[in-house]
Amino acid sequence: MTALSPTESTEALCRRARDEFESRFGRPATIVVAAPGRVNLIGEHIDYNDGFVLPMAIERYVVIAADTNDDDAVRLYSVDLRQDAAYQTGHDHQPGEKGWSKYPQGVLAGFAGQGIDSLAFDAAFTSNVPLGGGLSSSAALEVATATLVEAISGKTLGLADKALLAQKAEHDFAGVPCGIMDQFSSVFGRDGEFMLLDCRSQEIEAVPFARDDVSIVITNSNVKHELAGGEYAQRRQQCDEAKQILEADNWRDVSADDLARCKDELGDERFRRARHIIGEIARTLETAKALQSGDLDTVGRLMYDSHNSLRDDYEVSCGELDCLVDLAEKIGPEGGVYGSRMTGGGFGGCTVSLVDSAKASDVIAAMADGYEKATGKTADAFASRPARGAHIVQNDLG
Repeated sequence: MTALSPTESTEALCRRARDEFESRFGRPATIVVAAPGRVNLIGEHIDYNDGFVLPMAIERYVVIAADTNDDDAVRLYSVDLRQDAAYQTGHDHQPGEKGWSKYPQGVLAGFAGQGIDSLAFDAAFTSNVPLGGGLSSSAALEVATATLVEAISGKTLGLADKALLAQKAEHDFAGVPCGIMDQFSSVFGRDGEFMLLDCRSQEIEAVPFARDDVSIVITNSNVKHELAGGEYAQRRQQCDEAKQILEADNWRDVSADDLARCKDELGDERFRRARHIIGEIARTLETAKALQSGDLDTVGRLMYDSHNSLRDDYEVSCGELDCLVDLAEKIGPEGGVYGSRMTGGGFGGCTVSLVDSAKASDVIAAMADGYEKATGKTADAFASRPARGAHIVQNDLG
């Protein structure tokens, strides 16, 4: 396992974006923007079910260096993939394109729908958010693009409006019917805070996390997932069907007793999906209270309970994620691990663990050995503090 510590600084990432822009387009960038990925401590597959989630923005960013041009064109270049895309100004962006450029295209389409469709610019994109790791690299790309368009156009959206525009891009152009958590995390993230997000009202309650003795360790299984493959949409459909059978307007109005009464009508699969939702909403609220009171043992127990529910009831884990969580649980609080669980959409990606900072290196080493022996694969781990959300780093347009 490779511990990426310290994480590449945002400043270094911005330098790379500026250098690549100048090399590619032959002039200095005048605008640089950044938007973070996120990790969700608990509350998985709950945002599209109008529950509560508890994410934080991470110290991993998508950075875009850009400048306007006089060519009536939009030219996009991915530094990491060495791929480009180009359109004439006013191009009618439509769903269907494959690859990374569908995400900025969806954002440009959203702005065009608001009358902002005549921008001409060149842009170089780079990122240190792992792809396919469940850390919302696509949301970071969408939110960064929206922040760039704001800087170029001079039109600033409300924060929630920007997040919702980016979410619509994910729905329409990537084909993933995600909830609001990823884009809201990238937009609203703040240093030293988790955000308890009410996905029904879109209200955010800050949950401070400024302590240095505990670290958030993110471990990438290096098993990639592709949420547009149908599993994500299937889970969402099953949830909607279960809610209809329960005759409920909202999952937060459904009790465990309600669920038990309808078990036969729901059938086994829909029953288990519903049980995860009801349980995860309760676990998330309890976790936020435990964090605020400093009860890390309770936080850890709830994290393991969440993982077990995602594995058994929602069926979105995989052997590699289960292995990482099992290794963390065996290390336990005595070895420095309070709790661990899969995070993100599932079917691969990352785990998130709450770890004693003084023992983090030993934890990473122990999990490295166990994971490689069990799976033959290696994993990457890094620690992060709650980070700043999307922002403009440089704007020389005046």
